[in-house]
Amino acid sequence: MRVVTTAQPLDVQPTPLALLLLGREADPKSERGVECPGDLPSPSDPNLVARARAAKEKLGDKVFILGHHYQRDEVIEFADVTGDSFKLAKDAAAKPEAEYIVFCGVHFMAESADILTTDDQKVVLPDLAAGCSMADMATAEQVAECWDVLTEAGIADVTVPVSYMNSSADIKAFTGKHGGTICTSSNAKRALDWAFEQGEKILFLPDQHLGRNTAVRDMGMSLDDCVLYNPHKPNGGLTVEQLRNAKMILWRGHCSVHGRFSVQSVEDVRARIPGVNVLVHPECKHEVVAAADYVGSTEYIIKALEAAPAGSKWAIGTELNLVRRLANRFAAEDKEVVFLDKTVCFCSTMNRIDLPHLVWTLESLAEGNLVNQIRVDKETESFAKLALERMLALP
Repeated sequence: MRVVTTAQPLDVQPTPLALLLLGREADPKSERGVECPGDLPSPSDPNLVARARAAKEKLGDKVFILGHHYQRDEVIEFADVTGDSFKLAKDAAAKPEAEYIVFCGVHFMAESADILTTDDQKVVLPDLAAGCSMADMATAEQVAECWDVLTEAGIADVTVPVSYMNSSADIKAFTGKHGGTICTSSNAKRALDWAFEQGEKILFLPDQHLGRNTAVRDMGMSLDDCVLYNPHKPNGGLTVEQLRNAKMILWRGHCSVHGRFSVQSVEDVRARIPGVNVLVHPECKHEVVAAADYVGSTEYIIKALEAAPAGSKWAIGTELNLVRRLANRFAAEDKEVVFLDKTVCFCSTMNRIDLPHLVWTLESLAEGNLVNQIRVDKETESFAKLALERMLALP
């Protein structure tokens, strides 16, 4: 056996990518890579819960903590309200007396809260490296280039952009500037109905699966009515004829969590648990949605389980933190709730918001130090707010 030794310790320098993943370097073109300064308490600190409670009590009404459904239980424990991204942004806007809005979610959600809250309120994200892979799949430069392609094809003037809430402020602003609206997974059909009243085609950003599922499952279109625009290929990988014939131009984006579920997952759970109800999020692939019994948003999933009869069995296709929380909640009502897939499937970026980050944030604010503020510039905010207001005005 060959043994290699060295007399001197290795001088290993972290690469820029390693620093980026640690949240200690900046990349202004990515939601995931923003500087997150400050020392965090150790995750093994037994006093974290007590420290969080003390800091929150010291801040009193000055702080309002929002907890997304996909957050860890240790974070949800300190949330004043829980919900999906848009509900939480609206909750923040309805709390103008709170000086600090601590958003336990991801970057685009905090941006939406900043857009909808007053100028005096400060939106804080406990870890600035908590981004969203789906939101990162559509950049302002890519979407502007796509619009040029549609213009050259002669269809931009009859195309209405509809952007999912899970998008950056820049994409929301593009949508507002070009006469479009925002949608959530709950109101996507209403948004598409409205858009087709304004034009002949829809550019749907950035989640292809929600766009396809809404068009085909909820609106009766065919898969042939949809084309997939790939921003990494010339002209999106599409011909002028394909663009002109399409009703739905879907952006090539997806959720890394919901994209994991497969038809095999559905078949396996049906074989494993006879009589199980399969309930999935519309960000899942079209074939998975077609194989499920029920399809709906996060809020829909929660309400469906609340209304379910005792003794019923459910396999849920969404983020594991929520599924595990629902399983514990409804076990007392004799409702069996399991995760659709056999493998663990957390949202890795959402899970960057942990108790150490929350404690550091609250203690910093309690000491008068504003950290990790999320600010959207005024021009972007103006057009993004216009798109959001169009959504709020939907029937």
